[in-house]
Amino acid sequence: MRIPKTLTLEESVLAEMERTKGDRSTSERVNELLKRALELERHDKLEREAALFYSAVNHQERQEERAFQKASLRSLTRD
Repeated sequence: MRIPKTLTLEESVLAEMERTKGDRSTSERVNELLKRALELERHDKLEREAALFYSAVNHQERQEERAFQKASLRSLTRD
């Protein structure tokens, strides 16, 4: 469902949207760009969360994880 909304845009942004919209309406182009921007923000947030998570892992935990990975690989190669 689309809801009418009034926004204020910079002239350069509006000009670029008009230039790149092709046969689509300005509204369709704005929706497309906003969806892509929101997806990029979600992706960036996940990357920051992953970096924070792995930066908090200490040396001992990393060693345990590597040992588990090696044991798993050995187990898989025996089967």
